[in-house]
Amino acid sequence: MGQPSLEVRPRPAGSVRKRGVHPATASRFEQAGIAVSLLVLSVLTTVSTGAVLMDNFRRGVPPFSSDAGLFPLAWIVRHPDRVSGGWPFSLTLLGILTAHEIGHYYACRRHRVRSSLPWVLPAPTLIGTFGAFIRLRSRVPSRTALLDIGISGPLAGMVAAVPALIAGLLLSQSVAGFRSSTSISVSVPLGLSLAHSLLRHFHPSLPPLDASLNPHPVLVAAWIGLFITSVNLIPAGQLDGGHILYALSPRLHRWATDAITFLLFFAGTMLWIGWLVWGCFLLVSNLRHPRVPADPPLVGWRPWLALAGFALFLLTFTPQPFAAGSLMHYLH
Repeated sequence: MGQPSLEVRPRPAGSVRKRGVHPATASRFEQAGIAVSLLVLSVLTTVSTGAVLMDNFRRGVPPFSSDAGLFPLAWIVRHPDRVSGGWPFSLTLLGILTAHEIGHYYACRRHRVRSSLPWVLPAPTLIGTFGAFIRLRSRVPSRTALLDIGISGPLAGMVAAVPALIAGLLLSQSVAGFRSSTSISVSVPLGLSLAHSLLRHFHPSLPPLDASLNPHPVLVAAWIGLFITSVNLIPAGQLDGGHILYALSPRLHRWATDAITFLLFFAGTMLWIGWLVWGCFLLVSNLRHPRVPADPPLVGWRPWLALAGFALFLLTFTPQPFAAGSLMHYLH
């Protein structure tokens, strides 16, 4: 989700261009068609999921506690009049994901790195999507370009996530007798806690971040946006954080990728099973980062920009995003 991956596609030797068709133009139209189609499907899946979340919110029950199943198609058929309630969740989540990828895309354009258009992946999951990504089609020319491409996505995503976070907190309610532990219980990252504390100074009636909180679907989408940002900023492999760390120090990147891969497998066993998936992802990607020229080095304010990216990681990351979800928990 969100990480731009390097892919170079040289033209086969001896290949011949067809007259009358400009390959670059045809490719742009093809990519645009794929991107728009995937986005439309993602709107359908996230609106469906959001409709269930909004219905649960209005009834004062935990977000994912209904019997709608993994993907609520049957529920939508039974309650077509409630579909419109899914738009706040859908627009918030897709807005954050799209902003993230557009940040990468325009950084690629600025540094003349060829890339695909942003693709948002629809999926029959609890959130209606598998996330979004772009693919790099040419080599990154410098560490400065790599840093800009790596950091621009999370920063753009946060520009969309922060207003959504504030709106979601203001729209949420405190319900007597409400217990989120009966559904999926999530951890609160430091950034959300700070935003809540700051907002409470201006709105003392803001509901507390405890088990009595009935989160509005916009807040659910904003939390997902923060979680996706934190995962992408893990400083390893070809994740956004890996790009940023490589731009600072390729040697440190190799060491950190090895160490973090081990930590992810440990965390998947003891804290949240999903970290096993990301550990496997780093292994499958061969733990290596495509070579980027060492010269020219990072200068001026850009090393500080990299540190800002790691600070953003600390603000959004939580080692156990979902309670009672470790491998050991399921084995027992």
